Amino acid sequence: MERQSTYTATATIDERGILTGWSEGAQRLLGYEPSAVLGRPATGLLATQGGAAHRALSGRWRWNGTVPLRHRDGRCLELALLAHRRTSDNGSTDWLVVTAVPSRPRPPEGVPLEEWAFLQSPFPFGIFDTDLRLMRANRRLERALSLPEAAIRGLRLTHIVPGAAGEETDRAIRGVLETGEPQEAPALFAPHVGGPSVLTPLKDPKGQVRAVCLAVRQRTQDTGAVPPAPGEPAARADAGETATGAGAGETVAGAGAGAADLASAARELADAAVPRLADFVAVDLLDSPRTRDWSSTSAGPVVLRRAAVRWVPQGEPLPGAREGEASAYEPGSPPAECLASGQAVLYGVSDPMVAGWAAMDPAAAWLRVSNTHSLMVVPVLAEGSTLGVALFGRHRPWVPFGPEDLRIAEDLTGRAATGLHHARRYSRARTTTMSLQRSLLPHALPDQDALEIASRYLPAATKAGVGGDWFDVIPLSGARVALVVGDVVGHGIRASATMGRLRTAVRTLADVDLPADELLTHLDDLVLRLAADEGTADPSAETAGGIGTTCLYAVYDPVSRRCTVARAGHPPPAVVTPDGTARFLDVPAGPPLGLGGLPFEAFETELPEDSLLALYTDGLLEARDHDIDEALDKLFAALVRPAPTLDAVCDRVLTELLSHRPEDDIALLVARTRALHADRVTTWELESDPSIVARARKYADEQLTAWGLDDAAFTTELIVSELVTNAIRYGRPPIQLRLIHQDSTLISEVYDSSGSTPHMRRARIFDEGGRGLLLVAQLADRWGTRHDRIGKTVWAEQSVDRPRTG
Repeated sequence: MERQSTYTATATIDERGILTGWSEGAQRLLGYEPSAVLGRPATGLLATQGGAAHRALSGRWRWNGTVPLRHRDGRCLELALLAHRRTSDNGSTDWLVVTAVPSRPRPPEGVPLEEWAFLQSPFPFGIFDTDLRLMRANRRLERALSLPEAAIRGLRLTHIVPGAAGEETDRAIRGVLETGEPQEAPALFAPHVGGPSVLTPLKDPKGQVRAVCLAVRQRTQDTGAVPPAPGEPAARADAGETATGAGAGETVAGAGAGAADLASAARELADAAVPRLADFVAVDLLDSPRTRDWSSTSAGPVVLRRAAVRWVPQGEPLPGAREGEASAYEPGSPPAECLASGQAVLYGVSDPMVAGWAAMDPAAAWLRVSNTHSLMVVPVLAEGSTLGVALFGRHRPWVPFGPEDLRIAEDLTGRAATGLHHARRYSRARTTTMSLQRSLLPHALPDQDALEIASRYLPAATKAGVGGDWFDVIPLSGARVALVVGDVVGHGIRASATMGRLRTAVRTLADVDLPADELLTHLDDLVLRLAADEGTADPSAETAGGIGTTCLYAVYDPVSRRCTVARAGHPPPAVVTPDGTARFLDVPAGPPLGLGGLPFEAFETELPEDSLLALYTDGLLEARDHDIDEALDKLFAALVRPAPTLDAVCDRVLTELLSHRPEDDIALLVARTRALHADRVTTWELESDPSIVARARKYADEQLTAWGLDDAAFTTELIVSELVTNAIRYGRPPIQLRLIHQDSTLISEVYDSSGSTPHMRRARIFDEGGRGLLLVAQLADRWGTRHDRIGKTVWAEQSVDRPRTG
């Protein structure tokens, strides 16, 4: 038997109702050339007057129903349409409208594919033919999609579930048809609806693949209830039927469980109830949950904030019904009484309580304007707390609400309350984590002259919460600067707290001037100890102590213009030299922190002045809408292009690489190198002879005169004298004296080849020595010892006035 030909007609409509796209299938279906319809109102294709179909799209993300359209030859076609709202990268929105023609293809050769599928799959499933079009959808899959089979039959999955998941599953279906082997595809729905999809080839007795069965693995208990088709009247006045809200209930089974905020969770409840159960739904929430025994009757007005509102037909905003506005409900009003009693109540608008409330309270003005004739007020209760109330109204010519409608409304609200409670708890936890994260990250970058620096931090936007990415800028001795970027595994408070501990450890280790590779080795040991401590306290703790954390540590010296970098499993830094050449520094990767026993290796390179150095975490390159090679190309392109400031460079990098809120934290640190030239640095080689101390003081005094720093000469002579004396007495040659002059800082350094570390002590009364370093500590702002591969450098830093110009 020959199968009927099936094709898909698609069109796109912008938010003004103007047709912006017209496929060949649409031309074949209605007979209009693209030039005859593009740029014109979509309502011009309607066979009836009015814009009811277009108004039905307002405020929704998806719509389906039957619409009468006028063919070019004058015929009226009743078409089942499915419309999806889409948002582009620039934030603009439009509607993709699709329909399949004819509505249902026949199974090949009359083989009972439906029977095979029902026998082989216990889960919600659909059957796709060899053209990748849906042939059958069982009721459980209808519920997962919130769409009836009639609305989606004959469509490809990319039109039923637009987006990456639908496209990947569509490709997997094609792969099953080509190979005849089962495959697994990613989850099509939210976690509370189902898990991954299993694709099974359906073969005839000859072994030829005739269709593919898509089965959705269930993650939660399935009640087996079947929803009505979306858009089906919730009640019929002529038959006296009450609303069948099972479908709506399933739609919000855990509504908001995956929502990132209360508003999203509340809107899911409103969307599920309108228009299947009610013509008007508003969700009003307390700013803080109250216990069940809380009573509003003695506390005066109770203030609630409108989290969501939906009504049909969706037109001009109803008075007293705006989202985000607060309302004060007086004692005796239906919402206040509902909160006080914790019981759902069904009212007619002629009820004196409702009539008085509608007449006196501006927040109830929607009752009068919409001609509502029936009202239900349901408390939003979850885990012993009162979160708010949900208001359900009817104004179309249906029968008033009945007891069964009240039961359905309570069930709907109860399901949504769990999601609202989780969303509120998630929001509170996210706020706490964000506050902790902000307190642990640098509030302002320190003053230093070696690098010009700009930074950005973007927290993750996923339900998993804020991660543990961090960055730091640490001034070191000798005018050097350390740049740090790290990424703690995991999300939430645990990751942020671990990040804070590691950042503090890095600053402590950097303060003793450890080489980059040695610093990472010590940090690796710390992560192992943290993991051991947390593992003992909580053996089931994931990523205990931050095992798997990555870190990059770089030190730049503006005198030698050399940059030393070591990394522990972290992405390498990018460098753009003044001639426009962009590359990654070839830094050995090293293992992530916490593995223990594996070495880290430092990489050293010379960077020309005005080079651009970019350090970042991997969230920057892991955007879902491009692969890694494309991301790297965009990163280099953004860094190479000239920009007036480094802040502009940071903004350009984020703009080029991100088209959405990041799924992982992103830390970005961009630095432009500066150099201290020979006129700001002076070095002398000294003999290991006590008589050289006087000459060293003379060298320092003459250099300070040349720099116009005569006022600092006396203090500097004392510091140089003590440092050189210590090097001659306790160190080994060669001995080197170096003075570095920055804008308002003077650094005195003395190097010798001994590895011994000087210690400051307080001399006793009759001691002839032991006061040198104590004197240096009192004269200098900071002092310390820096160990090199061979030898050490003792340094002292002091603040100086700007040089005299005359």
